[in-house]
Amino acid sequence: MPTSAQSPLLIGSCEPFSGKSAVVLGLAHQLNRRGISILFGKPLATCLDDLEAPPDEAAAGEARLAVAAQLAGDSIVDADVRFIGATLGLAASQLLPSLQVQEPGSVHRRLLSGELAPGAAFAELQRRIAAATDQLVLLEAAGSLSEGQVFGLGLAQMARALQAPVVLVHNWRDSRSVDPLLEARQQLGDLLAGVVLNAVTPEEVSQLRQEVEPALERLGLPVFGIMPRSPLLRSVTVSELGRRLAARVLCCQDRTDLLVETLSIGAMNVNSAMEFFRRRRNMAVVTGADRTDIQLAALEASTQCLILTGAGEPLPQLISRAEELEVPVLKVDHDTLTTVEVIEAAIGHVRLHEAVKATYAIRLVEESCRFERLFERLRLPVHA
Repeated sequence: MPTSAQSPLLIGSCEPFSGKSAVVLGLAHQLNRRGISILFGKPLATCLDDLEAPPDEAAAGEARLAVAAQLAGDSIVDADVRFIGATLGLAASQLLPSLQVQEPGSVHRRLLSGELAPGAAFAELQRRIAAATDQLVLLEAAGSLSEGQVFGLGLAQMARALQAPVVLVHNWRDSRSVDPLLEARQQLGDLLAGVVLNAVTPEEVSQLRQEVEPALERLGLPVFGIMPRSPLLRSVTVSELGRRLAARVLCCQDRTDLLVETLSIGAMNVNSAMEFFRRRRNMAVVTGADRTDIQLAALEASTQCLILTGAGEPLPQLISRAEELEVPVLKVDHDTLTTVEVIEAAIGHVRLHEAVKATYAIRLVEESCRFERLFERLRLPVHA
């Protein structure tokens, strides 16, 4: 078990949406199996419930007031921390409050103050860590190597101040992806415990294990795992798309928890559309409100929601068929191009806040990662 000399463990990344929360869930699950209790937190909050303002101005005003109220309270609890805590069954006492919030207003005030030190709140975090003699403190860092420096809470700053080893979760596209890892190694030095490569094309996992992993090890970058790209973990709920698009839900409001993995645009003739739709899965289909033929074809495929653009309303028989098949139909005021841009920006860039994703993430980390060397460094039991 951890002792009074135990350092906290930082989970970081070189760029946002690299899969930190998935690795935190999987790693914490393995620690729990070994009988190791954890404290978990994000020193820099990036996901308060209302941090991303809703699209209409009245709701945006309410959201700003909600954020201000939370900032004025005794503690700031990031939504990611609450979700992970609930998933792992952690008690409230095991969730560490955040010290600052990464949002435009707080950053602006910090910039004008000229104060870049983390301050008294960071000293309190250090006290909590020192007092956790029988628990491992697990901290999720901000989204990139540079984020949070204005608060004194950048990844390298925290690692040095806490003398905390760091596990980096890094999206791997090709060999050019090594440059951010080399930059991280330069900043972190011996505090970089190792890396988990994420979002790897499944067909390339074997090659990476045979060629790239040994090369990274020789460069002083221990590899704890290679995780294949997961459409499920990149997916977004219909309700989140509706929120981002300020859409009206025309039917099946109770089915907006469905997960969208891919985007299809229904702009071709119906025969071509049917062939195209058959090759896709868990789609959001964007098409004109007047294209009933495309809409009906999409309903017969693996479609999670229809998103209708342009003037006019869908025919009643379309809504009836969608209700029969339990496929939500959304109507937006945007043009098709704008709608597509919003959806593309959402897929792969949303937080892991659904139970099905969390369960899958735990299993994916279990199958893809080996943390024995990390546990040895942390002086934890290696075997479950």
